[in-house]
Amino acid sequence: MAVTGIIFSNIHDNNIPELTRLRTIASVPFGCRYRFIDFTLSNMVNANIFNIDVITQSNYQSLMDHLGSGKDWDLARHSGGIKILPPNIMAGDSARRTSSTTRLEALKSVYNSIVKIKDEYVVMSDCDVICNVNFKAIIEDHIKNKADITVAVKTMPLTDEQAAANVLFYSDENGRITDVHPYPKNFCGEADVSLNIVVMRTDYLLQMVQDAIAHDYNSMTRDFINRYKDTKNFRVYKYDGYFACVSSLADYFRCSMEQINDEYARKSLFDVPNRPVYTKVRNSTPTYYSDTSSVKNSMIADGCVIEGTVENSILFRGVKVGRNCTVKNCILMQDTITGENVFLNYVISDKNVIIRDGRMLSGCDAQPYYIEKGKMI
Repeated sequence: MAVTGIIFSNIHDNNIPELTRLRTIASVPFGCRYRFIDFTLSNMVNANIFNIDVITQSNYQSLMDHLGSGKDWDLARHSGGIKILPPNIMAGDSARRTSSTTRLEALKSVYNSIVKIKDEYVVMSDCDVICNVNFKAIIEDHIKNKADITVAVKTMPLTDEQAAANVLFYSDENGRITDVHPYPKNFCGEADVSLNIVVMRTDYLLQMVQDAIAHDYNSMTRDFINRYKDTKNFRVYKYDGYFACVSSLADYFRCSMEQINDEYARKSLFDVPNRPVYTKVRNSTPTYYSDTSSVKNSMIADGCVIEGTVENSILFRGVKVGRNCTVKNCILMQDTITGENVFLNYVISDKNVIIRDGRMLSGCDAQPYYIEKGKMI
């Protein structure tokens, strides 16, 4: 069973523009030391998928810095490994070309690379869904049922707002897709939500992309799955584990806080037997806790200096919390520095932020206060 992985790194950048102004959604930091793409990459590597293409469109310098040669995921290989596929912009096109906003548009932009795929199957995944899922089981289910396309879904209750941010699938008792509702309005109730993970044969993918180019199709869900669901064997694979879909800054904050306050969520990501989550390894010094520090219910990465109070917060590498500072319900990304006598509550600081002495900043759980990368306050 030879499988190639395809990862879309930019598709959902517009969902959290605050965090993706200078990076792809794939490289958004999460959980002290990880990036969103780490979960998708780890899911593939744990399923013995070692040929992986990452489709990019813009702002991918941070992503390339994080991935490097791929050695931290065992993807630095002479044959196969990880490949970054930049946008295919021809001479004179740069002024009028826009970034791909759908998977099909992204696939059309790298058609020449898809033609070269030699593996029999492909697994395609976005980066906005954080989960630890067994890709091998999805592929085996796809092959067993001789499906044309298999979409991973999870059955869950939805509010109006949550439904409007997701694609909902309906299937019969055998798992065959009967209907699709992309981003429905005024829906409330239980439904099968797409995990944005799709499996198909490589030759079927190639045919799909060729048809899309010929007929100017731009949506896999609308132009293929919904159009041919009655004549093709399109199926769902029902996943019953934890997953978090990040469609806004508030979602990002909520999903991050779940890693502190929800033991099931944390163990479902980081404590699954034989399915570890890999990330870029850094050699940092241990975190220093001074005599004046107090830390409760928090995740603290290496290389931090804590001299104040930290509660219910997530601190990435190199964060410094000054004397008489109080940090509550916050996410402080890499190399954030606070002065003395600072009070932070429901704050998300991006990388390399400096918060000077005496500042008081506060948001709320539904709308955390966000500080841009490299800013000084």
